[in-house]
Amino acid sequence: MTRKDALVAAGIAAGGMLMGAALAAEARRARRAIELDGQAALVTGGSRGLGLLVARELAQQRARVVLMARDPAELARAERALRAEGLDVSTVAGDVSRPEDARRAVETTVARHGAIDILVNNAGIITVGPVEHATLADFEEAMAVHFWGPLHTMRAAIPHMQRQGGGRIANISSVGGKLGVPHLAPYCASKFALAGLSSAITPELAHDNIAVTTVYPGLMRTGSPFNAWFKGRHREEFAWFAIADTLPLVSTSGRHAAAQIVAALRHGDAELVITWAAKLGAIAAALMPNTVALALQAANELLPGPELSAGGERWSGWQSLSNWIPAPLMRLAEQVAFEHNETRGRTPRERPASA
Repeated sequence: MTRKDALVAAGIAAGGMLMGAALAAEARRARRAIELDGQAALVTGGSRGLGLLVARELAQQRARVVLMARDPAELARAERALRAEGLDVSTVAGDVSRPEDARRAVETTVARHGAIDILVNNAGIITVGPVEHATLADFEEAMAVHFWGPLHTMRAAIPHMQRQGGGRIANISSVGGKLGVPHLAPYCASKFALAGLSSAITPELAHDNIAVTTVYPGLMRTGSPFNAWFKGRHREEFAWFAIADTLPLVSTSGRHAAAQIVAALRHGDAELVITWAAKLGAIAAALMPNTVALALQAANELLPGPELSAGGERWSGWQSLSNWIPAPLMRLAEQVAFEHNETRGRTPRERPASA
């Protein structure tokens, strides 16, 4: 056998081994899949945006879903909308950053449905602006919601799952939990913390038949910019954030993201990265960290600079609406926000000066 023939044979053998490993992994994934019919699920941050879409996807597959969020009026609108579709949902108001609220949400789910089979830690908060405007309170708030909140709910839910013989947990981190994004320092820091916690407990809880999925979404069209907070040149910050969040070629639809999350939950996948751009960014950050750092530095130069006279004040998305956003994208953003209960009961055309 010539050297060329040997190399070809080795390549074929390696390809066969990789294909065999992939088929074996897919078969194992199929064996881990659970049926959602009758499963009791708690979704935090479930009253709007991605959380509402995940709750709808779970309920459409006949899970019994409890939505948790801080705003009772927003929860009521979400419940009415889902029940109008014939879906089995109920609500519990509370703040996941408060241990007693997190525990009460879990206990309420168990009391209503006799179990807690699925926990989706989705509650979130976003503050956008230069690091010069980020206060200690911004970091504490982000950590309270994105790290301590999921820890509180998991500490309350895991003993129930252990007694039941298993369960599924999805922790919604972000691509900002794999690489730091300029003007999102508190958000990224807290999402990195959640990702570390989630991946660390995954192998430990597998012993109890509890599968943990760490989810890293990229940009999604869920209407979230309207309920984010902005600092510094807040209208400019809202403009770039809303444009990035809405561009069809870069972002994905919230419904598509929710379907992927529920599928990963069903199969007990350890990790899910959503959008091609997020996957590319995560791979690049792992393989070429210095190159990515230079690219992010260049991107930062295009973002609004600090507004020193603004101090630590922050404005909601509704207070930061900008004429710099192209009209078609603004209409799309408003329509998506309306569909996903992000508008606080307003119609898309209502644009208040303050919120």
